[in-house]
Amino acid sequence: MSYRTILVTDDADVRTITLNRPERRNAMTPEMQVELIAALEDAAVGSCRVVVFRGAGDAFCSGLDLAVLQNMNDKSAADHRADAERIAKLLRTLYELPKPTIAAVHGAAIAGGTGLATICDFTLAVPAAKFGYTEARIGFVPALVSAFLALQIGDKLSRDLLLTGRLFDAAEGYRLGLVNEVVEPEALEERVRALANVLTANSPESMAATKRLLAAQNKVWLDAAITQAMEANAQARETADFREGIAAFLEKRKPVWSR
Repeated sequence: MSYRTILVTDDADVRTITLNRPERRNAMTPEMQVELIAALEDAAVGSCRVVVFRGAGDAFCSGLDLAVLQNMNDKSAADHRADAERIAKLLRTLYELPKPTIAAVHGAAIAGGTGLATICDFTLAVPAAKFGYTEARIGFVPALVSAFLALQIGDKLSRDLLLTGRLFDAAEGYRLGLVNEVVEPEALEERVRALANVLTANSPESMAATKRLLAAQNKVWLDAAITQAMEANAQARETADFREGIAAFLEKRKPVWSR
């Protein structure tokens, strides 16, 4: 399959998926989400043993693309539901991939970019990398990422990150348990390769079985959480705060909330 927004390359047993919209700081579009799902599904049945995620240019992923935001207020309820289902499928496919995944985060990974980077089995980040679930700042609800975040760090810490919408660096991400290792920029490539070598030396059947077991242990809870999250995501996009938040963001002004 040919891709327009990502690059997929293979080096021995390691497949690298690179978000490839550097001119837009690898901001997500529906097209990119569909391509990422396709690339993950291909990796699941392919011969690769490890999947590495990267971002082209100076960012990992800056969240939703501005052009997508500009069109959101014109979408129907059915469109918003379809958007939520597509994002849920992307995150769930990544979480349940039978191959181990590594995110190499060399720059900003914001909103959906944070979700993509931290749902990977291993998240390696340079000290200057920035993360944040910033949806509340512009009237969004960080619904789908919240399900996975709560699994990773628990309710109390999730509330901090989701309600404040604040940015945090790699060191705090490490303390929270969202980043596995903080790596100096010049050593990131080598460290990713070393970790991939450790993983490719392990039994692929054993690792796949381990990942299936972990996913199965969380399945009932995650099924319910994602169903609720998709509904919350779709409903939030029809609110006055959502429309105001989008308008304020595009007009580069402070939002005036409805109450």
